[in-house]
Amino acid sequence: MYLIRGIGNIGTFHKKFPNQSMSGTIGNFDGLHLGHQAILNQVKNKAMQSSSSSLVFFTEPHASEYFAAKDENFVAPPRICPWREKVKLLKNFGIDYAFFLQFNRSLKAMTPQNFLDEVLAQLNLKHLIIGDDFRFGAQRAGDFELLKNWGKINGTEVIANQTVSHHGKRVSSTRIREALLQSNFDLAAELLGRPYTFSGKVVYGKQLGRTIGIPTANLWIPKQRLPIAGVYAVKCLLARKSYNGIANMGIRPTVDGTKPVLEIHLFNFSESIYGQRLTVEFKNKLRDEKKFDNIDLLKKQILQDISQAKEILE
Repeated sequence: MYLIRGIGNIGTFHKKFPNQSMSGTIGNFDGLHLGHQAILNQVKNKAMQSSSSSLVFFTEPHASEYFAAKDENFVAPPRICPWREKVKLLKNFGIDYAFFLQFNRSLKAMTPQNFLDEVLAQLNLKHLIIGDDFRFGAQRAGDFELLKNWGKINGTEVIANQTVSHHGKRVSSTRIREALLQSNFDLAAELLGRPYTFSGKVVYGKQLGRTIGIPTANLWIPKQRLPIAGVYAVKCLLARKSYNGIANMGIRPTVDGTKPVLEIHLFNFSESIYGQRLTVEFKNKLRDEKKFDNIDLLKKQILQDISQAKEILE
């Protein structure tokens, strides 16, 4: 999959792939759930029928995250997966091209007509599959009808996407976030079409776990909020091998932590894995994070967590 990194690289794209026709879609695609997958299958089918390639437009950060950074009273919803994971999922799904649009002041102020002229019109779009409630441009003034009329003039067929339901309710990123926040991992997996996981690189931490005989691997996490918090029984994948363990997502109040950290303790494991990528599948929530009066009480609770997790996982 080829990644077009911003409007400024459209010219480079044309030089590498001259006269490339495409069938595309636009969205956040957070989680790449069953609803997203249905849209992408529509895109791929249209691309195959018209001998074109598949294209996905997405923005980073999400618009809600941009506004949250500007307004302390506005809280962005948690992110199901970081953009690196999104790109990986799109690639694995067989998408040919992804167009990364940075959501910044310039994109926020772009009128719908300017977006059509400066972005969509610069690409040879045969089909554009989009939700009929899709809004774009400054003040969200652009809508499905504007896109459809533009498409008629520019030779682009604008098509409403298919809605996917599960147990009578629409599959959506919002619904998945709610399931994860409620630790309903079975429902989240059904809506995603796969288990919910988080992958990150193992980074150096305070190494407190080693001092109490319970070493942990700290994972790099994005600045965006994740839809998990507390202590979990987990299954992890490292270098294609599976391990059971426990995970804590929180600020670690007992040691006066202030920033969110995701730390994993793998059972019966003592290797150094700094710099390696670890994939964590969350199975069951054991408890919320809490502050203990001292390290000994924290260690006692962690040993209880490990015992409970082993019963669940094994």
